[in-house]
Amino acid sequence: MIVVQTPLRISLLGGGTDFRQFFLNEEGYVISSAIDKYIYVIIKQRYDDQIRVGYTRTELVQHIDEIEHDLVRECLRYTGITKGVEISTMGDIPSEGSGLGSSSTVTVGLLNAMYTYLGLSLDQTTLAKRACEIEIDILGNPIGEQDQYIAAHGGQRFIHFGRDGRAQVEAWGMDEGQIRRLNQSLMLFFTNVTRKAGSILNEQIQNIDQRLEILREMKCLAQQAKQGLVAGDFDALGLMLHQSWLLKKQLASKISNSTIDDLYEVARQAGALGGKITGAGGGGYLLLYCPRDKQDNVRAALRCLTELPFHLERDGSKVIFNYRR
Repeated sequence: MIVVQTPLRISLLGGGTDFRQFFLNEEGYVISSAIDKYIYVIIKQRYDDQIRVGYTRTELVQHIDEIEHDLVRECLRYTGITKGVEISTMGDIPSEGSGLGSSSTVTVGLLNAMYTYLGLSLDQTTLAKRACEIEIDILGNPIGEQDQYIAAHGGQRFIHFGRDGRAQVEAWGMDEGQIRRLNQSLMLFFTNVTRKAGSILNEQIQNIDQRLEILREMKCLAQQAKQGLVAGDFDALGLMLHQSWLLKKQLASKISNSTIDDLYEVARQAGALGGKITGAGGGGYLLLYCPRDKQDNVRAALRCLTELPFHLERDGSKVIFNYRR
């Protein structure tokens, strides 16, 4: 039996510039962090040749082609595992539609577990690249590439996407005290809305050519924020989150709505400097940057929402249990 733990993430700045339709021409730049909320993948050998897949439902099939869970099916096909395994996935939070990068976290975790099952070990970049191949090239999902890299590498990362298609992943270079201080200024609230990201992301991709200037501004904000983070000017990050959110809302029609706008404005009036809806938008979690002395005001103002306490995570996808007979 093998158990793999892979972190979910919060994307701070630059989301949208990690789409190939943008960065292969313009280069992309993203600031992202893993958090201590995880998806677990368990894989073990079966006593027969069937394949059992457990998630929010259970599948028991004879052949790979019969598997309805597309990520499990394509990861099995990609790694060449064809029979006689049981695979289960479970998460710390209900992950579908959360905006915390769950689908890519699942893909990275599945690949890590399957390669370990085969006795192979992949470096973090290769793991991320192969997850991108499965989600984007094979399944044709309308997504960017930052989630796979942050799930594989973990930590707090600047990710540069070059015109050559390569990603360069760089640590923030902050010590534990700085990470803790930043963490204490970040808050997550569940909006009570989950959504399918596909329609939002499809529209965002279709709009890229008409939104180039907006995406360039978002990339510049991410690059400027890097300097602020390195210098420990975290309040500047909060203000840039606000500027970036105003830009992001223009990328597609359903990224925000009147309910989200009202919640965000209430949080700002209560003391938050900036924030955003995580992921594609339209629901999921509201991420806020708020000085500690204003956080109780924000909690009171958003008492209709459930707060998700979290910590920034250092590790990426990793095997936490490996038992072979």
